[in-house]
Amino acid sequence: MEKYALLGRLEAKPGKENEVAAFIKNALPIAIGEQETVKWYGWQIGPSTFGIFDTFESEEGRQAHLAGQIAAELTKHAGDLLSQDPVIEFLNLLAVK
Repeated sequence: MEKYALLGRLEAKPGKENEVAAFIKNALPIAIGEQETVKWYGWQIGPSTFGIFDTFESEEGRQAHLAGQIAAELTKHAGDLLSQDPVIEFLNLLAVK
């Protein structure tokens, strides 16, 4: 059962919304290949607010994801795509269906 999660919120620079959406969509195959990432969701609310929500069975899995390719690519491109630093929150899941 998943007990750990990450919630990342990304605010696109004006005019970069399509590129942020593409970045998230292109990250899906990478997430699929991460054995310890149980569920991975890319989302958008409003015209410029995007994010990623993912779940893990262990803290080690969560840390592996944070040290992985998606986070590295986000760090690499954040200055070009985002209007502010990503907000990454660590969640402990209380109930999962």
